[in-house]
Amino acid sequence: MDTVGRALARRQRMKTAAFFLIFTVLSFPLRAQISDPDSLSQIKLLLAEERWQEIIQIAESEPHPSADLNYYYGIALARLERLNDAETAFERGRLQQPRDKRFPIQLAGIRFRQKKYPEAAKHLQRALRIDPDDEYANDFLGSVYFLLGNLEAALKYWNRVSKPRIEGIRSEPAPRVDPILLDRAFAFAPASVIELPELRTTQARVSGLGIFPDSKFDLEARPDGRFDMVFRARERNGWGANKMQGLISLLLGLPFQTVHPEFYNIRGRAINSVSLYRWDAQKRRIWTNLSGPFSNNPKWRFHLDLDLRDENWDVRDPARNTELLAGLKLRKQAFSAGLTSFENGRWNWASGVELSHRKFLDVDPGTPLAPGLLAEGFQLKYTAQMNYALARIPERRLTINSGVAAQLGRTWSQPSQVFAKLQGSIETHWFPRSEGDDLEMLGKIRIGRTFGEVPFDELFFLGIERDNDLWLRGHVGTRNGRKGNAPMGRNFFLSNWEFDKNIYSRSFINVKLGPFLDIGRITDPSSGLGSQKWLWDLGVQAKLRVLGQRVTFSYGRDLRAGGDAFYVTLR
Repeated sequence: MDTVGRALARRQRMKTAAFFLIFTVLSFPLRAQISDPDSLSQIKLLLAEERWQEIIQIAESEPHPSADLNYYYGIALARLERLNDAETAFERGRLQQPRDKRFPIQLAGIRFRQKKYPEAAKHLQRALRIDPDDEYANDFLGSVYFLLGNLEAALKYWNRVSKPRIEGIRSEPAPRVDPILLDRAFAFAPASVIELPELRTTQARVSGLGIFPDSKFDLEARPDGRFDMVFRARERNGWGANKMQGLISLLLGLPFQTVHPEFYNIRGRAINSVSLYRWDAQKRRIWTNLSGPFSNNPKWRFHLDLDLRDENWDVRDPARNTELLAGLKLRKQAFSAGLTSFENGRWNWASGVELSHRKFLDVDPGTPLAPGLLAEGFQLKYTAQMNYALARIPERRLTINSGVAAQLGRTWSQPSQVFAKLQGSIETHWFPRSEGDDLEMLGKIRIGRTFGEVPFDELFFLGIERDNDLWLRGHVGTRNGRKGNAPMGRNFFLSNWEFDKNIYSRSFINVKLGPFLDIGRITDPSSGLGSQKWLWDLGVQAKLRVLGQRVTFSYGRDLRAGGDAFYVTLR
């Protein structure tokens, strides 16, 4: 019985101690809220008279200042430029009243006065999580993002309070393109409040003109508190901005036996002619494209393409690419026409048709070349594509875009064949820092699938090659100048990730350097095609931009087979 009694007594003591502990913890913030009501009343009178030092004296004499007292104490300290002490007072009040929006707003004000704009934005975001409709916080946050050069984020929050109102629109320097055409590309108008969706639609349609490789919209403040919208852009005209730039653009591909004749903004109507002529004996090609606004409307853009190819292929085993499995010569002529619609800043679509003719010569048949792959003759193909912005978070400087593309074709061979191709993609673009482009991350995931009997040249292949956009940067798509060195097949998965950092930047030259990681797999029911296993490529690339021309140097390592790939591309 004594043992049982001692156990019961110990249990009772523990319950009593726990009760007093809980009571002490819960009562502490209550005592912290207690302040002399007369002190608060006196402080409010002194606040109206801006007698800051007296407010500080009263607040410092209070043993247990309330959240309200800490608030007025912080304001007085801030007015006397004692910003660190004011921050301490506001932080103390915020801990006492976490759901009081006044404290993060005042903390943002301190960071703003210290020109620490990213930290000011974080405090204002906290205030808006408490009260999303606070006009002052929304206006303040819009101003902070404006000073950070993030116009989209500024508009997001200014629009909540019916700002900013623009009075005029001007271009610097004045472009040569038809002013009426450019004006139609602008979705906003003078003497109105510019909305974020209007800016994004304008950006999409201006970019769709194809004559502004670099463009930017800026707001310039006016003395009356309103703004002017300024469009700043580098415009492509004729062969280039000057003879030197035109010559560089034309001859930059000479090391690859290629020239790129390009002519932009014909008659000031944003009609562009872009061509490629390659005389490489293993992969001759002539391609030319003509595009422009349809019916002088920048929302719609037509394109006409002519593509002539004469290529030698050596199909190799992707696991042992020294082993030659089959060979052929492909001659193909294709003409296509299409129309693109920039519906708004969130999505666009495109549609078109292609008529082509192909012939296979010097065929060295092997296991991969099933009869259906070598279907010759005329082909008619319909193409459709849609791109949609899944997420655009301007304050995080993050965009996530998606795309889907479909093709349906028929080849009049013996026998005739019908096939379809379907591709989907998700692309992420992120600037980790709150301003500038010092750091940049790009990621893209793509998948593709075919249905029916596709011709040989309609297969997907993963590797770096100038006529291919499905890149595994540790796999070179050619050997001895001939295509077929990369894994080929009917279905694929590809993931590309890269991270770039500015290492040198001046007015006419910019250099970025960073690592990349590519992951891919391609499959095919035919023996000898496909990658069989997942492929992993790791490497580094340098992006050089000089006089508007972009050159990329990449080094990739095939982590599965151990091969290396050094490549130079012009984009």
